[in-house]
Amino acid sequence: MATNIPPHNISEVCESLLLLIEDPDCGFKDIIKCLPGPDFPTGGIICGKKGIMDAYTTGRGHLKVRAKVDIETPKKGKERIVITEVPYMVVKTTIVSKIADCVRNGQIAEIADVRDESDRRGLRIVVEVKKDADPQIALNKLYRYTSLQTTFAIANIALVNNKPETLNIKDTLRCFIEHRKTVVRRRSRFLMKRCRNRAHILEGLILAVSDIDEIIELIKKSPDAPTAKLNLMEKPLRLAESATLRELLPKAFVNEKGKSDQYLTGPQADAILTMQLQRLTGLEMKKLAKEYAELTEKIEGYEAILASEQVLLDVIREDIYEIKEKYGDKRRTKIAAKVEQLDIEDLIAEEEVIVTISHSGYVKRMPIDTYRKQARGGKGIIGSDTKEGDFIEHLFTASTHDYLLIFTNRGRCYWLKVYDIPSMSRQSKGRNIVNLLRLGNQTIASIINVRRFDGEGEGDKEPRQLVTATKNGLIKKTRLSAYSNPRATGVNAIKLDPNDNVIGVKLTTGADQIILGTRDGMAIRFDEQHVRSMGRVARGVKGIKLRSKDAVVDMVIPEKGASLLTVCEKGYGKRTSLDDYRPQSRGGIGLINIKTTARNGKVVALKAVHDKDELMMITASGMIIRTGLEQVRSIGRATQGVRLIKLKSNDKLVAAEKIVTETTAPQERRETKTSEKIKDWKEKAGTKQKLLSAPKPERKKKSSGKTPKSK
Repeated sequence: MATNIPPHNISEVCESLLLLIEDPDCGFKDIIKCLPGPDFPTGGIICGKKGIMDAYTTGRGHLKVRAKVDIETPKKGKERIVITEVPYMVVKTTIVSKIADCVRNGQIAEIADVRDESDRRGLRIVVEVKKDADPQIALNKLYRYTSLQTTFAIANIALVNNKPETLNIKDTLRCFIEHRKTVVRRRSRFLMKRCRNRAHILEGLILAVSDIDEIIELIKKSPDAPTAKLNLMEKPLRLAESATLRELLPKAFVNEKGKSDQYLTGPQADAILTMQLQRLTGLEMKKLAKEYAELTEKIEGYEAILASEQVLLDVIREDIYEIKEKYGDKRRTKIAAKVEQLDIEDLIAEEEVIVTISHSGYVKRMPIDTYRKQARGGKGIIGSDTKEGDFIEHLFTASTHDYLLIFTNRGRCYWLKVYDIPSMSRQSKGRNIVNLLRLGNQTIASIINVRRFDGEGEGDKEPRQLVTATKNGLIKKTRLSAYSNPRATGVNAIKLDPNDNVIGVKLTTGADQIILGTRDGMAIRFDEQHVRSMGRVARGVKGIKLRSKDAVVDMVIPEKGASLLTVCEKGYGKRTSLDDYRPQSRGGIGLINIKTTARNGKVVALKAVHDKDELMMITASGMIIRTGLEQVRSIGRATQGVRLIKLKSNDKLVAAEKIVTETTAPQERRETKTSEKIKDWKEKAGTKQKLLSAPKPERKKKSSGKTPKSK
């Protein structure tokens, strides 16, 4: 068994011990007033009192300890974060090296420089923040990624009567008081025994000095020391009649030794034989009497301590006062309220961003306005500077505050925050995702961004579901709440066959419909309720029956008023009304979605889109084009489609993603209202309507450059 008891301030511990001695029935709240929490020698800040209360009441708790920092804003130069105290058992050099590693890895992009300015006056680590960066965001990232914030796990286990026990704070103080009682009793017995031995010797000396002439004569006549010792022990002695001596000695000793003859013991005889001649002076005799009186008083005090519990507690109380006065100092660790624990999300602006992930696993995020809108059939712009042999494989839009559920092709689920993805320029290739997730040899199949994991959508009666589709046509439905606590190494999202892979995961309400599209241009539409809700690691059921060498490439959840967009690898595609896809039973062969001719190539993606949506398409060479879908007309289901992007002969599409924009821009709304007013005026004024509309044909003919015909 292991114990981990934090250090405390000695003055506060003494106060709590005195409180428990005065009032053994005091409660935890009374003790916490005297002993508010641990006090670490390195200082720092304890965030929140819940961990302290748990440890004091149950013997176990977790303390979140932060470094003490100040944000300095000089008149000229960059803002800087100054660290003056670090958490307990954290090495200064480790902090500096860890901060440097986080800056190099891109985890803390707001930091420009870090240096150690510690000297004999104390610790000082200076972290310079970039000019346009928020120092509070940088500080919260330092708390998150470095040991400037640590957790101290309290395990208050101690040996009580040779048995390990987990003690609360009151039991700990009580055990210490009982320990002090044992120590004081043993100390009193030891000191009392030593005083009694010394008093016994002094009694013999006092008796011998009372009749010193006969004692000296007896020693002179003895042939040797042993004989002298025996003669001294056999000689009767009586206390001298000196009034001065009797006044110095205790009355009990005078009454006992002055009335009858007394005989020396062996130790007393040895002390007389070794006594110096200077002890025979009158002054020395007074010292002996005074010393004996003091020893007698001490013995009585020790006997009182051993006989009375209250006297024993008084001695312990005096010892505690002495310790506090001699060793007490001020508290070093500050205890802060829980409200001071800032969430990094509160300091990060919420905005829509574009997240791209390449085939080799390079990830980045960019502002959504990075790509300008182009007409259908344009050549696009360079969207990513990929290395040779790499290409953009995943692209989606998300908020910086969203959670990302990342599903791999092998059925594992990982958890990531959007703001943890490094923000980079359009031309950069990004950061390798292995620095953010432990994917191993897996590739990303689908990414779901959600805001919360309560299991129910806003306004939905049924819990939200995650529908997973595989390459071999299997489909599985599981509650979103089952994925709320992924581990760093991921969790199993589906049980796959050896030759199967996950091709997509969608978030549904539990009452949606599902469309599965295959590589050879087939599609099937069925109700989500035909798939029962299963466990997180279930295998799933058959969603579509595949022909030879065919495979599922995408999954779509139909939306109200949307049409189905199909994109092929050679840049062609089409929009088709969802009404053309009649619902079928799950597990059928489906309907023809698009003709995958040599011109079109195989199907790359299927999306449910609206007229005002925009489409982002990515090629294997890293080209990206953003175009409005209102330019793509809706055509029949079993057709070849139109050109969506102009590709080079050796290039092909690898992914497509829609971007939902605002329905109407503010300027467009003003223009619409003005046009409607002009129309009303024309209808109300009949004669003016002809005057307003008559010049239009002439302007059209003049602008066309042709001579108008005579009427």
